[in-house]
Amino acid sequence: MNRACFSRLIDEHHRPLLAYARVLTTGNPQQAKEIVQDAFIAAWQAIGRFDVSRDFGAWLRGIVRNKWREQARRHSREVSLDEAELESLESSIRNWCGEEGQSVLLEKLADCRGKLPEALASTVDAYYGSDDAGHHAADALGIAAATLRKRLERARSALRDCLEQTPEPLAQ
Repeated sequence: MNRACFSRLIDEHHRPLLAYARVLTTGNPQQAKEIVQDAFIAAWQAIGRFDVSRDFGAWLRGIVRNKWREQARRHSREVSLDEAELESLESSIRNWCGEEGQSVLLEKLADCRGKLPEALASTVDAYYGSDDAGHHAADALGIAAATLRKRLERARSALRDCLEQTPEPLAQ
């Protein structure tokens, strides 16, 4: 596989893998980024062993899961998810993935985000659309940090409600 093709696949799977890694790392964004980057390197090195009859996204999630386990062992952290919980998480992800790994969840989330009131939508954009993990979002919006936290809480709740109202796609 050439680099350009691999790069396109990585672009398609980056955000869902990052979300998956954040779940595994209990929301630690830096740790999640490191795990995903390590997984991409491992995937590139092992691409010749990839079985093209399998789902590429599932293969990448397996690599992310193994990198997470390696990191947890290396840092002597207790792994808080057992095999049954990991399989349940994997099953949920499969249900939200459409053809060729395109994330139906991200499309639905974008649709739900579009339904938010402007104040909540701009807060979500300022906080999550920034590389500095939203540290300066309150300043950029001209609001207090407590106001930012409250708006994020309301936005997350509204997004969760919207996603729960949207029927899940059928399993592939």
